[in-house]
Amino acid sequence: LRSMLAAYFFSNDGIYNFDLIKNIKQFPNITLFEKLGIDVKNEEEVVKNYIRVQETFNQKNSVHFLKTHSYLFNIKNHGFTDLNNSLGSIYIVRDPRNVVTSYANHASISAERACNDLIELEKMGGNLSKKTGSERTRVFTGTWARNFNSWKSFKSQDRYLLVKYEDLISQKEKTFIKVLNFVYRLKKVNPQIDLAKIKNIILTTDFLKMKKLEEEKGFFESKTDKKTGKKIPFFNLGEHNDWKKLLDIRLRNKIEKAFKKEMIELGYL
Repeated sequence: LRSMLAAYFFSNDGIYNFDLIKNIKQFPNITLFEKLGIDVKNEEEVVKNYIRVQETFNQKNSVHFLKTHSYLFNIKNHGFTDLNNSLGSIYIVRDPRNVVTSYANHASISAERACNDLIELEKMGGNLSKKTGSERTRVFTGTWARNFNSWKSFKSQDRYLLVKYEDLISQKEKTFIKVLNFVYRLKKVNPQIDLAKIKNIILTTDFLKMKKLEEEKGFFESKTDKKTGKKIPFFNLGEHNDWKKLLDIRLRNKIEKAFKKEMIELGYL
């Protein structure tokens, strides 16, 4: 979805390339806090300044797309964001049984550990000795359920759109138009849906095309396997990442028990 949005709003023709996605930055990024002179070794100081960092974007008086893995937290009365700094939330959700195997590949960890992380892990990253921003940045992810539930608070302000990964696969054009209409409504402008552009976007953001592009040019968000030193493919299995075939029954049961309420709500159970 990031790729599709980037191609729609940051290209003339909707033909996608990896450079376009750089227009949608990841937040938080520890370098933004360092630029403001915040003591990044002090976790509480960082949390206290999340909104202050966002205010620096909003001085530019334009709409930004930001990607985050964070939950919508309130830690010691310090929030992740507020309604003055976030126009709305597009929340992308995926069946957690498929997230397990996808995350295990991406992070080069066992499916068992990936399963436990989804159920128990509250934060990740934060190694300031690393060179890349993503590894240096502490992200308060919350558990899979806590993350999903936290962002619903935007619903009461009518600024929330839930997008299911599965709908992006089965009804790509319809789902993307729904996203665009949501963005235009938040911006308070009339929708300007360019169907020709959307067709180019769907063609050029096809999973197999992006997988091939990564093989040819590399992808800056892919991680390195700590054991082999080789790059882990970011575009791995896509829709073929099927928990029914790949996930051990014991881990499947563990996920279904932990997230039963949310999975029923989303139609996954």
